[in-house]
Amino acid sequence: MDNPKLKYCGVRNFDDLKIVSRSQANYIGFIFAESKRKVKPAEVKKWLEDVDVTNKLLVAVFVNPTSEELQEVINEIPVDVIQFHGNESLDQIKKVKQQFGGLVIWKALHHHENTLKQMEEFIDTVDGFVIDSRIKGAWGGTGVSFDWKAAPKYINYALIHNKECFIAGGINEKNIRRLLELQPQGIDLSSGIEEDDKKNEAKIQQIEERMLQYANLSR
Repeated sequence: MDNPKLKYCGVRNFDDLKIVSRSQANYIGFIFAESKRKVKPAEVKKWLEDVDVTNKLLVAVFVNPTSEELQEVINEIPVDVIQFHGNESLDQIKKVKQQFGGLVIWKALHHHENTLKQMEEFIDTVDGFVIDSRIKGAWGGTGVSFDWKAAPKYINYALIHNKECFIAGGINEKNIRRLLELQPQGIDLSSGIEEDDKKNEAKIQQIEERMLQYANLSR
């Protein structure tokens, strides 16, 4: 299996975007929900005028958005993927798919005893999943990992249905090797590539070096 796709999420300013644009990431994620990493569509539009991200796909992350909030972002930014990270219903996501037919839709789910059942509910509607830690009072971006012993069942379920499955939460240069051994389709990092609330080029390079080392050893 090829190395998983990389998503660097929570880009919150122009400098973050410049750093991530030079990385090996496949996806760049922007948060349009209440968070310390929240950004405004007009800000991101301005940054993108000066940073070349033509070799990346852009992910817009929402938590229980209104249709107006979605439309505002889509109008300003060339979004490739909409990621729902709240408790959006299946009907809500179906409506968004109809409204923005050409966009990829991911559903983020928190790891708990019923996560696989939730995947089953959404499997025919969404294009992929992000499995994250469940931390009280937070939707994501906590820097805490869940018990990865459960990850293979999510990864395999997505794989047999030809869907993406990104693993998120507490991933960093120290533990990414262990996650790579589980062969997820994608890896989603935010706090793991930050220092002092800023994206950090050295941390990104360490992550990517470890991924390259693992790929070489696996051949």
